[in-house]
Amino acid sequence: MSNNDNVFHYLDSGLEDISIQSVYIEEEDLNLLLAGYKFNRFRLYIYYILCVLTGGTFYLVCRWIPKLWVSLVGNVCELGKADWVVVKNQWGDISIEYVTRKYYGGTISSVFSVDNSEDNNVSRLTSYRSDDILHNLHFFDHRYIRFIYSPILGKFIQNNFWKDPAWVSVDVLKNGIDREIHNEREIIFGQNLIDIKEKSTSQLLIEETMKKLREMSKFVCNVRTLRGNLWRTVSSEDLVPGDVFEISDRNLHIFPCDAVLLSGDCIVNESMLTGESIPVSKLPIDDTSLNILDLTSTNVRPEVAKHFLFSGTKIVRVRRAKNSITSSSADTGNISDDDGALAMVVRFNTTKGSLIRSMLFPKPHKFKFYRDSFRFIGVLAIIAAIGFLISTYNFVRLGVNTVLIILRALDLITIVVPPALPATMTIGTNFAIGRLKKEGIFCISPPRVNVGGKLNVMCFDKTGTLTEDGLDVLGVRFINQISHRFTELHTTVDTIFKNDSYKTNNSIPPILCAMTTCHSLKLVNGELIGDPLDLKMFDFTKWILEESGQGVSSSTLGLSAGSAPSGRPSSPTTGNGGIVPTVVRPPNSKQFDLTEVLNVEGKNSDGKPTPYIELGIIRSFEFVSSLRRMSVLVKRLRNQTIEVYVKGAPEVMRDICKTDSFPEDYDELLHYYTHNGFRVIACASKSFTDLSWMKAQKIKREQVEQDLEFIGIIVFENKLKPGTASVVETLKRAKIRQIMCTGDNVLTAISVSRECGLVNKASKVYVPRFVQGSSLSSRASILWESLDNPKDSLDSTTLKQIISVSQDFPNDYPFISPYEYDLAVTGDVFRWIIDYGDEMTFTRMLVKGQIFARMSPDEKHELVEKLQEIDYCVGFCGDGANDCGALRAADVGMSLSDAEASVAAPFTSRKMDIGCVIEVIKEGRAALVTSFSCFKYMALYSMIQFTTVSILYYYGSNLGNLQFLYIDLFLILPIAVLMGRTEPFPRIHPKRPTASLVSKKVLTSAIGQILIQSGIQFLVLVIIHNQSWYRKPTFNPDETDIKNFDNSILFLLSCFQYIIIAAVFSVGPPYRKPMITNVPFIITTTLFTFITAAILLSPSSLIISLLELENIDYLFRWYLLAIVVADFLISLVMEKYVFEVISQWIGIAIVKSDKKMFKKILNEMDTRDAVNYV
Repeated sequence: MSNNDNVFHYLDSGLEDISIQSVYIEEEDLNLLLAGYKFNRFRLYIYYILCVLTGGTFYLVCRWIPKLWVSLVGNVCELGKADWVVVKNQWGDISIEYVTRKYYGGTISSVFSVDNSEDNNVSRLTSYRSDDILHNLHFFDHRYIRFIYSPILGKFIQNNFWKDPAWVSVDVLKNGIDREIHNEREIIFGQNLIDIKEKSTSQLLIEETMKKLREMSKFVCNVRTLRGNLWRTVSSEDLVPGDVFEISDRNLHIFPCDAVLLSGDCIVNESMLTGESIPVSKLPIDDTSLNILDLTSTNVRPEVAKHFLFSGTKIVRVRRAKNSITSSSADTGNISDDDGALAMVVRFNTTKGSLIRSMLFPKPHKFKFYRDSFRFIGVLAIIAAIGFLISTYNFVRLGVNTVLIILRALDLITIVVPPALPATMTIGTNFAIGRLKKEGIFCISPPRVNVGGKLNVMCFDKTGTLTEDGLDVLGVRFINQISHRFTELHTTVDTIFKNDSYKTNNSIPPILCAMTTCHSLKLVNGELIGDPLDLKMFDFTKWILEESGQGVSSSTLGLSAGSAPSGRPSSPTTGNGGIVPTVVRPPNSKQFDLTEVLNVEGKNSDGKPTPYIELGIIRSFEFVSSLRRMSVLVKRLRNQTIEVYVKGAPEVMRDICKTDSFPEDYDELLHYYTHNGFRVIACASKSFTDLSWMKAQKIKREQVEQDLEFIGIIVFENKLKPGTASVVETLKRAKIRQIMCTGDNVLTAISVSRECGLVNKASKVYVPRFVQGSSLSSRASILWESLDNPKDSLDSTTLKQIISVSQDFPNDYPFISPYEYDLAVTGDVFRWIIDYGDEMTFTRMLVKGQIFARMSPDEKHELVEKLQEIDYCVGFCGDGANDCGALRAADVGMSLSDAEASVAAPFTSRKMDIGCVIEVIKEGRAALVTSFSCFKYMALYSMIQFTTVSILYYYGSNLGNLQFLYIDLFLILPIAVLMGRTEPFPRIHPKRPTASLVSKKVLTSAIGQILIQSGIQFLVLVIIHNQSWYRKPTFNPDETDIKNFDNSILFLLSCFQYIIIAAVFSVGPPYRKPMITNVPFIITTTLFTFITAAILLSPSSLIISLLELENIDYLFRWYLLAIVVADFLISLVMEKYVFEVISQWIGIAIVKSDKKMFKKILNEMDTRDAVNYV
């Protein structure tokens, strides 16, 4: 037993020894401690005997207290010898997982990757070789993640880290695996199936949501797989790592596993993962990308992501490789470059698995309500224990039968701590989720609904969230070669050719070439799909885009590729196992004619050059958020040079373009557009004269994106969404702080913020810049300058305004304090202050920063976490594309997406505007208040019944079985359910509802109502004892006397009290609509009031018999009804007016400082104490 205690000490301390292991699951952000145990057979049999003797009670106790079970039946042992493993996470939750042993017989390297062999225990490592035989597999599954024991390390290892050492060449991968290897890997990895364990019928009645989740998660389909050089159709359940399967099968619509694309190309919809429904193009993997494939990392590297097919994502389009197979060739085993994919990770170790696990095992949230609810239940349990002891003493005093004493005392425990209490706490949440679903808002984490009611800061992405996703092109401006300045704004493509530079020849402006080629658009069934910004840009040019298999082959551009046979319209073919270039050409231009291109003289029948203008995109470097740009290699028809076109953020062009290529008015024009809320994309280009097609496929991105010539800018209108301004104003009135967190330019972000009202137009906005050094230098210095007046600045450490003694402030806005200001922080400054800045400066920046621009996805995530560290309850709303980390880290994340549920956020809105934020906050507040009301109602129900039963126990009586049934089933259950049905109030109140059950307001109300209801019961008891017709209960030590005056009157009075408390606790404005709007609740309480009144005033003989009621004096019945009315009026007046005043008095008497850190920081930053300089 002492060894077990030591193990739990180790588990609590996080230390390791031979029987204990620590594990970090990165994708879950989960820390686990594993401890190995073997059964102690003798103590196990004692445990079984105790379970039988106690009628299962001891079994329940051990289920509730796992440490007790572990200490009783287990002995600590080495992990490799364990029968079962104790798993403890960072929140203290303990689970028991049994170890499965299976005969294997394969090599160690076929189970454990070389990457898993990082360990300091050299003696262990040197005693094993990778080709040693592993006779038995020891493994267990925790949260649907498999852990396999490694004899090399003496530890359990996740099998999703495994990578076949033979995966070094794409050509090798295309051969697939044989049946023997498949059988081995099926033992190791299990089935490729996300299969949630089924529960019993009784459990499913309680957890219907789990059944729906299982239906959603379980996906099985048939796939054509290459095994042993033969193609065969198998179930997706049978896929294992290394299997090659065909994705061009018309019956395959969703990827059944995580895989890499070997040949062909495809377009997929990854909205389930990112929340963004923009299709993503996937290309075949090459040897370089294959070698850097890292399955141990949570996120797939950008270099590999373009080849990676995620489980559960939808297939939009697939194109076959050149040598596509036929059914006959497949059946005969003729292997060719089929458009197959390699399944890399199976079962729950996929990205889709992460989504399901996030639903099944949400992170515990440090929310006061849930923490205090358990404390409150503990207090009720103490009251029950006291009542148990007092009742037992009383029954012994009266000489009651021992069996009856035990039954009655246990009854008292179930009365004080009602079993239905946890269920009633979720009623408001369930109604809220149902209403949100009707509004097109889906929730995968119900506990976050209540958290939504406590939000005090809301972060928004800009593009696609506050502003329209599809930006309109305002126009383009390029360089006038004569003046070396920007041309006028060209609002149509036709005016570009009217420029002097292009009037005299038939050349194409470079800016137009960049706009038509530098994008990620794809053609699917005759329709262009891709990023909305790219779509708008390409539409502006009016050019035509064609893809291989749809009228254009690789020979068009004179490249070394064979002719491409025509394929199915839905699955066109690509040449040479790779991708034939996408071709763009001007509208109304003559389509390519091979005979004319082959004309030796290159002239048509008129003696003039053939007027073909076609550009082929032979290679693309996708947009990378850290680089903030993308580039393409383009081959022009009948031209030997290969041209490079780059588009990206204007700021990055300084680093990759020649300095003398920028026009003189570059900074001036950029400043104008960004200050006025326009989005600017800069373009650059250069040419390679000696670059062949083969070299173009191997050239590195760094070589392409350097020494470029700047060619111009594309200006987009960043229009606000119609509902943005009204939502921002609503949140502002509700005193919920709003922050813009975007990857866009800081000046554009400020302009949009002022336009939508997120930043007051009259407030000063200070923007930082480095006056010395950069974000990479610890000795850098930052200057915070006013956007409108560079001479106006902040102290770089305190972030307070530097005000001259003689400085005057303009009084253009008399209602705006001259000391009010906001900060617009850039990503590089944000990173520098985190890495090198002062902590005080950083926290002050967090509370004053309204705009965070040029933020990378990781920096957005970090911003959310830093805000939480200073006690903000943070919401984040984004389109899901680059916001996944921030959405998941936020207390309440809301993704705007067409998907019903995505791994991106707890909430997903199918309405693509931020109106969902208002709905979630309103429903969150209503659900939170409802949870408090239901909790208080159940507490009062318990205390009222506790008082009734305790009084009756004193006289040797009790409530009858049918009386209990009438109260619990017919009164309490429907009332508790329906009182949570009240809808949220239309407006958001500036003050947030309390989240603490031990707050002054809640405790004052609960204790006050307990005193009122108990007091009235004692008052009525005193009154009836003084009536002439009153008769004391008959005491019988072996049988409880039910039919007596005490029982009948207290039963009827308590029935009225349950209804009264429900009406009093049905909170209306400012968080919910008035109680009268909840029609089912009004009807139910009215009906029960009349029924109870009828039982009191005129009960039928059947009712009297069933409920075992005494015949009460008729006049006293009306007297009791009058007491009930008085009870209602007293309770209502006290709840609405008196208790609130008392709680305020208590608050004044108990002066407490602000607990929230951000409030303390704001108090310290009293702007009137600004630094003064003479």
